[in-house]
Amino acid sequence: MAYIIKIKARYQNDQTGRTIKLPALWTESGVLVSHLRYLADNSKKSSSWKEKSTQAVKLLIEYINANVGLFKKTTKLLASFARALEEGTVDPRTLKDPSQLFWLPKSSEHCSDLLFLITDYTDWLSRQSDFKIKLANPFRQATSTEQRMNWCAFHNKRNRVFLNHLVDPDKHVEALSTIREVTGPQRPTENIAPAKRFPEDKIDLLMKAGFIILNTKKSDMPRPDYKGQALTLLMHYGGLRKSEALHLYLSDIILDEKKNEAIVRVYHPSNGKSPDEQYPTRKQFLAIHYGLLPRTEYLKTERLHLGWKNPVLDNKDGYFSVQFFPPHKAAEFLSVWIKYLKEQRTDPDSSHDHPYAFTNSKGEPETLKNAQRLHKSAVERIGLLHRKLVGTSEHGHRHSYGYRLRENGFNQIEIQKCMHHRSPDSCLVYIQPTHEEIRQKMSIIDKSSLH
Repeated sequence: MAYIIKIKARYQNDQTGRTIKLPALWTESGVLVSHLRYLADNSKKSSSWKEKSTQAVKLLIEYINANVGLFKKTTKLLASFARALEEGTVDPRTLKDPSQLFWLPKSSEHCSDLLFLITDYTDWLSRQSDFKIKLANPFRQATSTEQRMNWCAFHNKRNRVFLNHLVDPDKHVEALSTIREVTGPQRPTENIAPAKRFPEDKIDLLMKAGFIILNTKKSDMPRPDYKGQALTLLMHYGGLRKSEALHLYLSDIILDEKKNEAIVRVYHPSNGKSPDEQYPTRKQFLAIHYGLLPRTEYLKTERLHLGWKNPVLDNKDGYFSVQFFPPHKAAEFLSVWIKYLKEQRTDPDSSHDHPYAFTNSKGEPETLKNAQRLHKSAVERIGLLHRKLVGTSEHGHRHSYGYRLRENGFNQIEIQKCMHHRSPDSCLVYIQPTHEEIRQKMSIIDKSSLH
């Protein structure tokens, strides 16, 4: 019986002790080795990308397994797969699905992303030296999953099956001649929507009444949650992403004695300069001192995993400096940080030591999941819904930071530098006014013109 499940694997391609943790696909024929090798060849890409690639290939194999013997031509199967992604597999009138896949329709953007990932894998597969395909061997026969992936790679390469979603007809007229079998979903034309920002009139309330530690005795007053406050100050007034704040070491937060405020440096998780001069990089420092990996190298499903968006680093030692705005918030952060260190931070056990600044109640590096839980509880404690769409998630603080810079006269290049974007256009989504703000401005102009 054909099946496909996702597992975790340790990949090793030589006689060294070096292994890579990767997501893998296990079928009735064993591990899909070709995809495992493909992920290993792209080991520098993020854990999120690896998970998405694995999910895309898993969907393709599930579709193939559900339709064995129904397609004489691989090209037709691949075209039908693309359509199933876009339209779903359930009959909307009867709510039945003979394939038993029960896929709901996916957005044009999601379909395009999935097809792009499959295209990249099959293109890689067709370039391998051991890639072999016998044209006489019909795809519809019961062959191994590896052989079927080879057939998909062959037909995708020959017929450009999935290329339509990559081509902009207005810009690539010549490329239209290479589009044959499948017309993929067209992405709707969209303007850059203004990002949802955390409401500025609620931030003080969040800090004072949201981030609190409730005592077990009802008679006792709640205490401030200095960890939650410190993380939020870094995001709201320093513009950090939540993962960047959790990458910080203790040694990355420095006292500026002249100004009596904090200097915060965010280092590259692997290539940033080690705090111990014996080791050139943080990757070596973590491995030798603590037996740890950089947090970007853990699988997305592992508790220590953190992402990294490749921000622009402004120092040769591999870090960028946090630019607090308003600047006096650097002193406020220092005050909260010192209270956290003195009163609430749980130091790690000597047998599980680590360099990370923020810890959980056991002294372990704080996880993304727990930090999100603490933020959600604080937001709901002050009567707000915790939703990305309304700006009250953790990322809403970064949006507020970017918009605050714009409101105070910073130009696009200056905002780019403060937010550490690679492109000056990346900050546009952060600094656009909402429709309500535009209407308010129109009303003000209209009233002034009448006087």
